[in-house]
Amino acid sequence: MRVVGLRILKDKLSEYVRIAAAGEAVLITDRDCVVAEMVAPDATRSRNVSDVQLIERMRIGTLSPPLARTQKPPRGKPSVPRAAIVAGLNAAREDC
Repeated sequence: MRVVGLRILKDKLSEYVRIAAAGEAVLITDRDCVVAEMVAPDATRSRNVSDVQLIERMRIGTLSPPLARTQKPPRGKPSVPRAAIVAGLNAAREDC
């Protein structure tokens, strides 16, 4: 386990991130008080940032998990009737 002050950490952040990624814990101090600990993520945590963000959003409830693969998503109603779309396309073709 390494202990590093905040000022030194700011100057050598890349070095300490590599140390933590290799499996060694790094304690971060500010005025001789431990304020944080930097460790490598455990094996169960995804290393893909977008996965981590999705998992966090599901945890706090702003995103719901996807439907099971056997279910099809519900079919939505079109915002404009199909007949109106076809009529608009036909009118645009006549203008050319």
